[in-house]
Amino acid sequence: MTTQPDTVLLEEWLRSNSGVNMGISTSNSSSSSARAIINAWAELRDSLQHQSFQLHHLQSLKTLVDSRFSLHVADPQAKLLISILSSQALFLPGEAYPLLLRLLYIWVRKSFRPSLALVDSVLEVLSTIFAHQFSSEKTHELFSEGVLLLGAFSFVPTLSEKSRTVCLELLCRLMEEEYRLISSSDILVSYVLAGVGYALCSANVHFVRILNAFLEIWGKEGGPRGSVSHGLMILHLVEWVVSGIIRSRTPEKLQTFVKVTLETSVANYVPFALVMTAAGTLRALNRTAADIQGMQILSLVRISAENRIELIAIELISKTKGFSGSDNDHTTSHLLLCTSLALARAGSVSSRSSLLVCLTSALLTEIFPLRRLYKTILGSSDAVSGLAPYDTKEHINSIPFKEAGAISGILCNQYIAVDGENRVIVESMIWRFCQELYLGHRQVALLLRGKEDELLGDIEKIAESAFLMVVVFSLTVSKHKLTSKLLVESQMETSISILVAFSFMEYFRRMHLPEYMDTIRGVVVSIQENKTACISFVESMPSYTNLTKPPELLQKLQYLWFKDEVQTSRILFYLRVIPTFIDLVPTSLFSGAIAPTMFLYMEHPNGKVARTAHSIYVAFLSAGKDSDDNEKALLKEKLAFYYMQRSLAEYPGCTPFEGMASGVVALVRNLPAGSPAIFYCIHSVVEKANRLCRETSTEKVDIWKNWQGETGPCRKIVELILRLISLVDIQVLPQLMKLLAQLIVELPKEGQNVVLNELYTLVAESEDVTRKPTLVSWLQSLAYLCSMAASGSAMFKANGSKKIFTLSSLGDHSDQNRMNARL
Repeated sequence: MTTQPDTVLLEEWLRSNSGVNMGISTSNSSSSSARAIINAWAELRDSLQHQSFQLHHLQSLKTLVDSRFSLHVADPQAKLLISILSSQALFLPGEAYPLLLRLLYIWVRKSFRPSLALVDSVLEVLSTIFAHQFSSEKTHELFSEGVLLLGAFSFVPTLSEKSRTVCLELLCRLMEEEYRLISSSDILVSYVLAGVGYALCSANVHFVRILNAFLEIWGKEGGPRGSVSHGLMILHLVEWVVSGIIRSRTPEKLQTFVKVTLETSVANYVPFALVMTAAGTLRALNRTAADIQGMQILSLVRISAENRIELIAIELISKTKGFSGSDNDHTTSHLLLCTSLALARAGSVSSRSSLLVCLTSALLTEIFPLRRLYKTILGSSDAVSGLAPYDTKEHINSIPFKEAGAISGILCNQYIAVDGENRVIVESMIWRFCQELYLGHRQVALLLRGKEDELLGDIEKIAESAFLMVVVFSLTVSKHKLTSKLLVESQMETSISILVAFSFMEYFRRMHLPEYMDTIRGVVVSIQENKTACISFVESMPSYTNLTKPPELLQKLQYLWFKDEVQTSRILFYLRVIPTFIDLVPTSLFSGAIAPTMFLYMEHPNGKVARTAHSIYVAFLSAGKDSDDNEKALLKEKLAFYYMQRSLAEYPGCTPFEGMASGVVALVRNLPAGSPAIFYCIHSVVEKANRLCRETSTEKVDIWKNWQGETGPCRKIVELILRLISLVDIQVLPQLMKLLAQLIVELPKEGQNVVLNELYTLVAESEDVTRKPTLVSWLQSLAYLCSMAASGSAMFKANGSKKIFTLSSLGDHSDQNRMNARL
């Protein structure tokens, strides 16, 4: 609605909306504060009575001003202040004048109906001060307080036109002649703008003059240098003024405002102030109540405001040649930030291609100034101790960075509605940003980690926010392009660009984000039936050679590939995505591009990374199982030998058991029956288990007694072998049974009993009618041989390995009966 907010003190409201934190509590209701206020008034009365103004009287004024949020100044107290100001006998220090004006401002703003006679008295005093004493007492504070008080007086509804004219005339003269006293201090600027706001709402004859003075000061020599906070105060001031004009139903005044600020080109009006003025107008229109929208002029005002922002954006793009450079000067940077914040706060704004390009440039260069940061750090002669980087903490706490999410949302809304050519331009800008961010952060992370961790952490906070922007934008692009009637080639190119961009940004994904997963699912589905697209994505993955050598600028540093966390995150993304379309990857491409990286990262010390590398091997073994691709079948067979060597050599160690177990299971399930690779696999696994069991028995004497609570590598690999009994094909099963029997017989008695019990349960619960009879007979023989080994039988010692599968050699039928009962 067009209801103006509670702005008793307009300057406070402007500061709160511009993010200016004064650190002052808005409540001061303690009894001690009340006593302090009473004492302060008493001190001031004594000062007037004794015609002497001392330092403690100045402190009394400060006490009252500091209590302004809870302070109410009545007419008698205002009369006291006027008497002090006008007294010829009192010698007031310069610091007292702004404080006295501030207390009079509180009086006139908080009084329900201030005495008009007192207002006229104040105007006489102010005229004298600014005509005579002002020349010697010129200060930023006195100027800003004077403008604020004059504006507040003009805003009094019951004020006579004569007095109002005096107020406005004096205010205009101050703004036009003494504008150099407008400090760049956010607090003092808010006083001046609030005074201008009050005056604009009450002025008629002086309306255009005040507007000109207000908009020209930012471009005048010696005037205030505009900042983002100043721009936001302008935006919300205009919102407040325009809302008041609309509520008062004075279309003539609104037309004048639009003509002066939005439709007339004035050389002295600086672009950032005009952008914020237009945005404030749009914000007021978007918050207009439904019953006021009947004013036909409002639609014309909206068009003028949007056209003004678009015109400034077009001029900025032309001036910077489409933002072709990565570094902007201060004026361009400031205007980009103001434009992005203006669009984020204005509300509904029609889509314009120039706004889309400006928003993109603002996000990539100013709100996420990462490329500039990387350039500063990497270009330093002493990259650690001699750093003088961008103040990252100040940037993280800035309003543009805090509103990055809202600005990203506006970017996406603009993207949907503009023409295709500008969409392509913006997409290219963001995909290139992702690549440059990856390349820069990879080097900076290697350079700073362990040396400047606080700085690195701040940089990564900015990058995490950039990641969110990329995800939201990519989701918008995928929904728009992949569901449209664009050519398949264009859709595939977009899909690959999004996946590659996500691989660059993967390191900064620190939270579960539904939009991220939704985008990946949509993109992957679109390329799963396009072999060319799948090949293109795989080919974008860094080669084995590039993965194991340092970045170009860090050749002198000692480089360990597994400590390169940024690069590891990118490869992890590839290893997770490629299995979703592994069937479409040509065998030669898997062998040349994927397999070397897969085997490299199987040795990564991070278990999650190593498990993912094992997973891609499992996916490859499972792919094309029913096809007639002999080349792929030969590669599977060939890689199996190397896989077992690499996996078991680092187990236990960097090889995660879960990853290795999944690879072994996939190997015995997917290779052809009787494959030499399967025989090699089970032989290698049993050999490894034998060595681990010997080592474990030596180190942990009671391991077999505590087998149920054991979680070490020995138990894990034994259980893997037992699981293989029900998985290997019938041609390989006898060899596995033989190797396992040899392993069990060599165990100590406690170990034999534990493993036999595991086997009893496994065979008893088996429903495989093909292999169960064989397993029962084998288990009976194995149990007998274990008992013979324990009794030191000569026959076992001589022929043990040959008698394992010969039931006729067994003589103790009582043991067989007991086992049959259990099975």
